[in-house]
Amino acid sequence: MSNRETAPVETLCVSGDGTAGVELLEPRDVPLGGPRAMGVRRTLPQRRRSLIGAWCFLDHYGPDRVGETGGMYVPRHPHTGLQTVSWLFSGEIEHRDSAGHHALVRPGEVNLMTAGRGISHSELSTAGTEVLHGAQLWVALPDAARHTAPGFEHHRPEPVSGPGWEVRVFLGSLAGSVSPVRTHTPLLGAEVLLRPGTELRLDVATPFEHGVLVDDGDLALDGRAVPVDHLAYVPTGRTGITLAAGERPVRALLIGGEPLGEQIVMWWNFVGRDHDEVVRYRAEWMAEIGADGDVVTDDPALVGPGGERLARFGTFPPGEPPPLPAPELPQVRMRPRG
Repeated sequence: MSNRETAPVETLCVSGDGTAGVELLEPRDVPLGGPRAMGVRRTLPQRRRSLIGAWCFLDHYGPDRVGETGGMYVPRHPHTGLQTVSWLFSGEIEHRDSAGHHALVRPGEVNLMTAGRGISHSELSTAGTEVLHGAQLWVALPDAARHTAPGFEHHRPEPVSGPGWEVRVFLGSLAGSVSPVRTHTPLLGAEVLLRPGTELRLDVATPFEHGVLVDDGDLALDGRAVPVDHLAYVPTGRTGITLAAGERPVRALLIGGEPLGEQIVMWWNFVGRDHDEVVRYRAEWMAEIGADGDVVTDDPALVGPGGERLARFGTFPPGEPPPLPAPELPQVRMRPRG
């Protein structure tokens, strides 16, 4: 998913120190597009907490009636230095990217796209979708892996269940289930379903910090109520967390990971390490969509075997909607803050 804000602010993302207690992160409403746009509720990044492990972005949307809003219409746009993770509760999205992958995102199936040194992709809700409901997340790649080749993985996790609960692990491991999807830092991603009155104790990795996003229902995390659409942060050092449903059934997403330990600058759809890098990504994208991929760059990863210049963000088949232009850069130099 693209960040469709017309004036995105650069975000310095730093790992927390792990000393805080459980805290609640309130969602921020962001429209994706024009007046009939589908809205999303964004809980990452925030000023007071921008990373949970390497998770750096979380948009939660729906239930969205596609006939009223037009659904998800995100034409081709670029990414660098991250992985996108798509997880649906209802509806269907068509994914296409410049590395040649064409797939459908369906409920209960994870699609992970690795941008690495650069990729472009589009996301369009399908014609048969009436209600679209799910989450889009980004994972920041560590410095050692952020210039890797782009890629794509798909996985349908088998549910693990017990009295009153069900868990689907799409990244990492939990409750005896292990996902085969590759990540470049230790991560966890899972959907948790609880019937009313159910209490579930989950053993978690002590070095991980965690986040619990409540999609629906009455949930208490370690005895603290978490409102719908909010993201509860749990610091490192825990051996387990307890999730308890009240009178209404619960659906939640549990994410986690070891603190990234690196500073990143995130602007629009790019994750970089400094101002100049992000400016270069933007310039290359604008050159590619305006000059059919003929980009002049000194990056050795973008020089072909015959010395030809390669497009960082790749090419798309003809007949696709026009690509999204990048917003204007901030008037000040992007730099680490705080």
